[in-house]
Amino acid sequence: MARALVLTVIGKDRPGLVETLADFIAKYEGNWDESRMARLAGHFAGVVQIHLPENQAEGFITALSTLDDRGLSVSVVDSDWALVDVDHRNSWLLELVGQDRPGIVREISRKLAALGVSMQDLRTVVESAPMSGERIFRAEAELVPSAQTDSEQIRAILEQLADEMMIDITLKQG
Repeated sequence: MARALVLTVIGKDRPGLVETLADFIAKYEGNWDESRMARLAGHFAGVVQIHLPENQAEGFITALSTLDDRGLSVSVVDSDWALVDVDHRNSWLLELVGQDRPGIVREISRKLAALGVSMQDLRTVVESAPMSGERIFRAEAELVPSAQTDSEQIRAILEQLADEMMIDITLKQG
C-alpha cells in the first residue's frame, strides 16, 4: 500500500536543489507525483506531492531533517487524498492583468469562494510595464466550480470585479 505525502520545500537558490530532493525521494522508493516550484526573492520554494511504500514512509519523514545540511528546509504532511488523477474537464482558466495594488488576490478569492469555486492552481507575478515601468500584476488560475455553481454566475462576478478594480479578466473553459 502507498502513502501520499505533501512536502513544502525552501532553500537558498542554487543549481542542484531539485536533484537533491529527487534523489532523496528515490532513495525511499518514492514517486514524484505533482509539484509547483519557483524562484522567489533568491530562494527556491516548492510544494511536492509524492507517494511511497507505507513501509518506507516513517524512515523518509524522520530523515527529512538531513536535507538541512544540503540547504533545503522541508516540512511534510500526510495526505488523505486518493492517488487518482484530477479531472480538469470541468475547470475554468482565469487570466488577469492589471495595475498592481494590494488586495487583488484577496478580492478575487473571496468572491470565488462565496460561489463555491476552488482555485486548483494559482500563479502570480508582478512585472514592469514595457513603456511606463509601472508595476503590472498578472495571475493565472485554474478554477474548479462546485456542482451547484452556474458558470454564468462565475462570469458575472468576475466581470463586475474587473470593472470595479480596473483590471482585465479572461475566463475560458479548460
